[in-house]
Amino acid sequence: MWIGLSQPTAAEFATLQRELDLPQLAVEDAVKAHQRPKLERYDDLTFAVVKPARYVDHDEVVRMSELAIFLGPHVILTVRHGETDVPAQVRRDLEADPELLAHGPAAVLYRCLDLVVDEYLSIVGSIGVDVDEIEDQVFGGVPGEHAERIYKLKREVLEFRRAVVPLVAPVQQLVDGTVPGVGPDARRNFRDVHDHLLRAADAIEGYDALLTNVLQAELAQVTVEQNRVSVRQNEDMRKISAWAAIALVPTAIAGIYGMNFDHMPELETRYGYFVVLGVIVAACVGLHALFRRNHWL
Repeated sequence: MWIGLSQPTAAEFATLQRELDLPQLAVEDAVKAHQRPKLERYDDLTFAVVKPARYVDHDEVVRMSELAIFLGPHVILTVRHGETDVPAQVRRDLEADPELLAHGPAAVLYRCLDLVVDEYLSIVGSIGVDVDEIEDQVFGGVPGEHAERIYKLKREVLEFRRAVVPLVAPVQQLVDGTVPGVGPDARRNFRDVHDHLLRAADAIEGYDALLTNVLQAELAQVTVEQNRVSVRQNEDMRKISAWAAIALVPTAIAGIYGMNFDHMPELETRYGYFVVLGVIVAACVGLHALFRRNHWL
């Protein structure tokens, strides 16, 4: 018997719990969701949690769902949270493969894990394309600020990592044969899933480290560019200050001799006008030469 539920409440689950004698802790995990991937044994019942995922490429977002699976000797109960077609696809695959279906409930768990992990590898490939694109932009001199995109993708990688890495140990238990009801033939199938899962886990760890390095490189480039802008601004301020100092000399002298006092002896000097002009020119030329020598102009 296979029963499939979608986001059930505790009240809706109560009848099944009573009829199938399901353990309370497993029921709570299945109803509340947001669990880490795991595999637990309760007498003759196996409880597993996996997280199907899909990658929305245009948004660079990993969409996660959750699938809780109860496997007994003659019963299978799947509880789905979020959007996933894994249970429906498993049903179709098993109906088309009587040899695999002969393994019983273990075949359902294997096919669920197989589909989920295959999708993990597909997501890893998509993330790899985006990481390569970001890397080319950062180190290829493509203009623009890339830190926000890097950070968002790194956040999605970390979220995806929480679904992939914790699943390695439960699948290892299935490979080792420590789970009752999983025979030698079924263990061979789980070994293939385990190999694919390790590839996905290794790749996601590598992308996480690579994105960290790329983010640091991007921030370093931003800092360098900010320093360049600051240097250019300082140079501009020095030039403005130098010209302002040069312009201050004739302004100050003209302001002094523009005062309307009766007793200003210099006003009656025969060559006073030419002397003042000479002083202004000499002071301006001297200041200009001084500022150029100090690389202000």
